[in-house]
Amino acid sequence: MKQTILFFLVLLLVNQTAFAQQKIWDETPDQKEQRLKWWTDARFGMFIHWGLYAQAARHEWVKKRERISDEDYQKYFELFNPDLFDPADWAKKAKAAGMKYAVITTKHHEGFNMFDSQYTDYTIMNTPYGKDIIKEWVDAFRAEGLGIGFYYSLIDWHHPEYTIDRVHPQSAKTQAEYDELNKDRDMSIYREYLKNQVREILTNYGKVDILWLDYSFPGEFGKDHTDWGAIDLIKMVRQLQPEIIVNDRLDLKDYWGGWDFTTPEQFKVNKWPKENGVRIPWETCQTFSGSWGYYRDEHTWKDNKQLLVLLIESVSKGGNLLLNVGPTARGAFDYRADKALARMGEWMKYNDRAIYNCTQAPDDFQKPDNTLLTYNPETKRLYIHLLDYPLQNFLLQGYGDKVEYAQFLHDASEIKIGKPYGHWIKQETGENDINLLLPVNKPNVEIPVIELFLK
Repeated sequence: MKQTILFFLVLLLVNQTAFAQQKIWDETPDQKEQRLKWWTDARFGMFIHWGLYAQAARHEWVKKRERISDEDYQKYFELFNPDLFDPADWAKKAKAAGMKYAVITTKHHEGFNMFDSQYTDYTIMNTPYGKDIIKEWVDAFRAEGLGIGFYYSLIDWHHPEYTIDRVHPQSAKTQAEYDELNKDRDMSIYREYLKNQVREILTNYGKVDILWLDYSFPGEFGKDHTDWGAIDLIKMVRQLQPEIIVNDRLDLKDYWGGWDFTTPEQFKVNKWPKENGVRIPWETCQTFSGSWGYYRDEHTWKDNKQLLVLLIESVSKGGNLLLNVGPTARGAFDYRADKALARMGEWMKYNDRAIYNCTQAPDDFQKPDNTLLTYNPETKRLYIHLLDYPLQNFLLQGYGDKVEYAQFLHDASEIKIGKPYGHWIKQETGENDINLLLPVNKPNVEIPVIELFLK
């Protein structure tokens, strides 16, 4: 009787889950896993936030923060001329840093198009620069073998039919004020514009690997999937680019096929995110400093170790890191970004084997203090990232019957597996524990990595 009741409870749960996950696209979980495999293997990508706001140089939300009118913001459009833009140089820097893909803003919230669009004059083609930046960028990044992604803002602070909401530069406080502001605006016209532009960027540049749509904000004076026509939009996206990977900001979490991965922003997750008890693909997007767009006077830049820990910790919990660069208005990377990318590249050159194709370690491997673990399930190698370099004895509890060989990853130098030195550590050692005999001096690596060959 108990087994029968349990069976029906499980069946009910499955049916409820299936109902919650209404289908937009006919794809099995295994097929989705294969479609995302290149991305989950890559683990590390570059985000690029670039637009007219680079000229203000004080945050990409400057139009909202300072409540700048369209008329006053127009000067940035009339002056924009990134004469130092060299996408081939950008692509080389991304690749040298160890990044495998990149996502660039085609349009941010300000409404300005970095691509040639037939649906508006508010594009790069009508600035002094006068060339399709997205086309130039795509060609250069593809030439370096990098995956291509487009960020497109669902929000638009320039389009005359986009209804004013709580994140708009003209935001108000009461419903009556919003009714007055929006009385001559028609969101259905903007929905069609949005759909047409997404069709353009997914049609005019060949194969697109990632689409990063940003963002929904349901609730009072907000916008949800109905405002975007999100169901029809994602169906079009899937039809135009069947292999594309799409983020989760269309407010379609309850629809199977409405999203592919979740996107914790400026946030380090405590554990691998789940939906309905199942681990899901995820990627944290992070900045070098406190701004996505170029911010000349912002100085809270993360140091090299912080950035590396962001990357390692993301992989250690089964996720990706999308690390942002905000180019200047002349089209160059900030010198601080150049320095950060180069230093990460130095570490990745010798330790990328602990990042690419890696994921969270199996549960039966206990994480030693002050370390992070990554694991390659294909090669069956475990990587111990030493965040705080230990003294000579490095005890691995419960590893005794699992490890065949140990070495430092950066130089493939053997680490001897032996008995612990000293009376106290012997007392703390279990039958299935092993001890790695590390050199006294820390290797000349920001975060040394031990590579364990498993039995």
